Amino acid sequence: MDAEASPRPSIASHLHRAAAAVSGVWLRATRMALDIALPTLCVSCREPVHGEGVCAACWAKLSFIAPPFCPRLGIPFVYDPGPDLLSMEAIASPPAYQRARAAVRYDDVARTLVHALKYQDRTDLAPTMGRWMARAGKELLDGADLLIPVPLHWRRGWSRRYNQSGALAKVISRQSGVKMASEALRRIRATEQQIGLSRKDRASNVQGAFGVADERKAEIQGRRVILVDDVLTSGATADACARALLRAKAAQVDVLVFARVVDTHRAPI
Repeated sequence: MDAEASPRPSIASHLHRAAAAVSGVWLRATRMALDIALPTLCVSCREPVHGEGVCAACWAKLSFIAPPFCPRLGIPFVYDPGPDLLSMEAIASPPAYQRARAAVRYDDVARTLVHALKYQDRTDLAPTMGRWMARAGKELLDGADLLIPVPLHWRRGWSRRYNQSGALAKVISRQSGVKMASEALRRIRATEQQIGLSRKDRASNVQGAFGVADERKAEIQGRRVILVDDVLTSGATADACARALLRAKAAQVDVLVFARVVDTHRAPI
């Protein structure tokens, strides 16, 4: 087509582009105004904070878990007992999963972060928490095939609108390159909240609560799976999930959480 026959931009198209540009500027200005008027507050101390949702002072209060720890359960040791020595808990009650790792101890600040993500729609915390988890679980992630978040029952998922474990798993998947399979594991019956239950009751509460649908078993078979959750307390939920995945012929199941409860009244060694 020659130059004379080329269609010329209409006045309407010029106006449309101008309106879009003005709209974009207006939206950016509105966001900036909201950031100034409603600054992000630290989820723990409620002081204004820029960026991640946790101020430097509260970040410093988090107890990050680092070696030495039990190679099986990831429970921190008070001193280095030497290579490959397991904790008493790992020897006395070995779980169905192979290894567990956590980013931090479940203390006051960690509890606030977990509750904000889980119950207060603070999904903006997931990227930071997920990055810390990816760092803590690097050893597991290097050999993993799949990330599977601990599922919610559909009723609880509907009331919360999102699965906090799934939000964390998405971040870890982006950080590590390990594929996420969010629908592979299902909670097949509703359970009580684990909060306040004894160790024995926790195990009974989640027994038989998880399963893998027949059409998803091929996705699991022979794969090294990492189960992702926010908190590891007694390990009952992780154990029940691991058993369901192993019944579906997973080659191995490891567990990666943001925080784990450390019983200071029980000797880890």
